[in-house]
Amino acid sequence: MKTQVTFRSTQFPPYDGEQEQINPGLWGKRLAEYLAGKLKTEGIPAGKPVAEDWGWLVPIPGGPVPMALCCGHQDGDDDEFLVFTEPSAPVIRKLFRKIDVSEPLGRLVAALEKVLAADPAIRDVSWSDHGT
Repeated sequence: MKTQVTFRSTQFPPYDGEQEQINPGLWGKRLAEYLAGKLKTEGIPAGKPVAEDWGWLVPIPGGPVPMALCCGHQDGDDDEFLVFTEPSAPVIRKLFRKIDVSEPLGRLVAALEKVLAADPAIRDVSWSDHGT
């Protein structure tokens, strides 16, 4: 399942001081807020974005396991962004059992794909499997 996407957009510049909340050269709070709002309009519950050292995490409550969108500017030009899901695979192992999250993960990915495709300010969208 393709659960990682890169794209370009100039509509998500860093907030003043944002890079002090995470690591220098990384940001994405505007992107995280944008995605949280757009996912809600697509029927996907999304929590308030949380700062991490690598970018921003948008919690997605209500699934069989904790889910999230992880997003932000990474290396490269100021208009390059990366978003990936957590979990990144449709079946995860937890202790001695397997949990199939393909249905809620598929809904999340489909909603994200729709949001990105509908915005003309988002370009050069490229999907891949997480880790490839």
